[in-house]
Amino acid sequence: MELRRACVLLGVLLLIDCSFQQTANKKRPVKKDTSKDAALQELQKQIDDIVQELNLVKEQQALQTVCLKGAKIHGKCFLADPVKKRYHAASEDCNALGGVLGTPTSSDENTQLRDYIRQSIGPDEQVWLGINDMMTEGTWMDQSGFSISYKNWDTSNYRSPQPDGGKSQNCAIMSGASQGKWLDENCREERPSVCQFNIV
Repeated sequence: MELRRACVLLGVLLLIDCSFQQTANKKRPVKKDTSKDAALQELQKQIDDIVQELNLVKEQQALQTVCLKGAKIHGKCFLADPVKKRYHAASEDCNALGGVLGTPTSSDENTQLRDYIRQSIGPDEQVWLGINDMMTEGTWMDQSGFSISYKNWDTSNYRSPQPDGGKSQNCAIMSGASQGKWLDENCREERPSVCQFNIV
């Protein structure tokens, strides 16, 4: 309803603006009328404000659609993508939708994300997370370039606790089969992914 009202108001303001422009073009006064210029500037400012508000409403509706299709966890929306892709392709696809690859920041968030992935993609799937150590080996960062404070590496194998891949495995995956534990993986492998959208 708000979107419809905003569209109608925008239409009326655009018609008024066109009318002012046509009148100004037909009757070119020799002397500049500053009151009309000020009125036109104010009208243009109102139109710009409405367009900005309309874009915000569209963005919020798109985010609500994502939340409805995916899962809302700790003030974020997550949307699973079951199509297997390399890490960089999965990341670019999330970016194109306005999100990033999922990055759990707490044990509870990790557990809920694991449950969502198991239901939406499959109980034994491994999905890309938005975590990598491409810049500096052993320094795991999120996609914004910040060090991660929460980690859930699979350390159950005493011979090879995760992350164990060295320079050949720079991207992180979450394993549904390993109760949501993280593993390092070669970024060229193809895995499903989960996109994360922050709710504003």
